[in-house]
Amino acid sequence: MIQFQPPGFGQKVIPTSQGNIVYYTQTSPPWLIHEHQRPTLLFLHNFGGGASAYEWSKVYPAFAATHRILAPDLIGWGDSAHPVRNYTINDYLTTITEFINQTCDSPVTVIASSLTAALAIRLAITQPSLFKQLFLICPSGFNDFGEGAGRRLPLGLISLPLLEDLIYTLGAENELAVRNFLQSFLFVSPQLVTQEMVQAYLYSAQQPNAKFSALAFLRGDLYFDLSLYIQQLIIPTTIFWGEQAQFTRLRLGQRLSLLNTTAIQNFYTIPKTGILPHLEAPAVLIGILQRHL
Repeated sequence: MIQFQPPGFGQKVIPTSQGNIVYYTQTSPPWLIHEHQRPTLLFLHNFGGGASAYEWSKVYPAFAATHRILAPDLIGWGDSAHPVRNYTINDYLTTITEFINQTCDSPVTVIASSLTAALAIRLAITQPSLFKQLFLICPSGFNDFGEGAGRRLPLGLISLPLLEDLIYTLGAENELAVRNFLQSFLFVSPQLVTQEMVQAYLYSAQQPNAKFSALAFLRGDLYFDLSLYIQQLIIPTTIFWGEQAQFTRLRLGQRLSLLNTTAIQNFYTIPKTGILPHLEAPAVLIGILQRHL
């Protein structure tokens, strides 16, 4: 994924119990590298075919002069390890914790999206000492309030071994499918989907064994009810929601936020965007983040 990163950012690697996590950080000019003298921002990407740290690459350069940036490809995605396994929620809770413990020596500010944002909430509840602030885009466990979201194919069909490869090949491993998914489901304005975005998602989706993490998400193996956890959150949190996000609608975000108005201090609706406002309207998100950072 290094070819899709902004100038001055390079790859580093951290070992975890599930394999190596590749992450992106400032490594060369134009950035001055004094990483232990600046606060850290940790950017965590969403799940879904082709997901990777590229998702945040239009946002984090805006903070590279004032913060140490960490943007990992999570296990099973991008250039990180792709173990052949049935991925579970605990796999990600564990490896994200291991990553933070190895890269951060003080509470960290986390900026995360969708299901990964919901996992960040769970970690912040069980290990609050790791976190300083949370900035979350459309956080959802995809089964919130007991209402399933996101699964677009029957579970029985997805789970058939002979069809899994075909489903993944047709849905994630070719350029036409990737472009259609971005334009039809993730973006509100399809004309904003660039060729670079398509190629970055395609590159991640075509990595060996990438199907295992993607299909775990598609089957719903990683879903949970965030409404059962969010009331326990004590870390200061700001939530952003794409006004026209599919799968996880704006009303869902409003309902979740009302469950904990003490920790959730701000809720911003980003107009004319879907579930990835940080790719669809990065300047808007940067502007709001700068107000708080």
